[in-house]
Amino acid sequence: MNKHSSTFLGLAAALLFTAGALAEPPTVVYKASGKYEDVKDAITMAIEGRGLIVRDVAHVAEMLNRTGKDLGFPNEVFRQADNVEFCSALLSHEMIAADPSNAATCPLVVSVYVLTAEPDQVYVAFRRQTLAGKDMAPIEQKLFDLVDGVVREAIE
Repeated sequence: MNKHSSTFLGLAAALLFTAGALAEPPTVVYKASGKYEDVKDAITMAIEGRGLIVRDVAHVAEMLNRTGKDLGFPNEVFRQADNVEFCSALLSHEMIAADPSNAATCPLVVSVYVLTAEPDQVYVAFRRQTLAGKDMAPIEQKLFDLVDGVVREAIE
């Protein structure tokens, strides 16, 4: 194998690795059945059922709808939207021990929303966590499993 071949193979491998890493979207979105308030309450119950505490509920639709027209966004995207914020002390300690900058990942957030254009469909979404530090995949998986488990329990 000559110098150019090995460079090409290295570049090809890097591109394939990057493409694989980008294959999963950064946000997971589920459709839920039922009424908005019931789904939001089920999210809270699933969080609390794991011994965790809801830290806050951010009223996203309220803020966006209140400020949109003044900022040049006349169309209301959400009919209803709230972000339910919570944290796992155990997982927070694990990820922050690995790299203190991972404090920026807290709290975990589950969004529950109804689009103005789809008033009968409730959506639930959350971010996939990408953490700073070496070998963070196991902790990222634990975070994903926690939030995905909360959401699946609430919508099923």
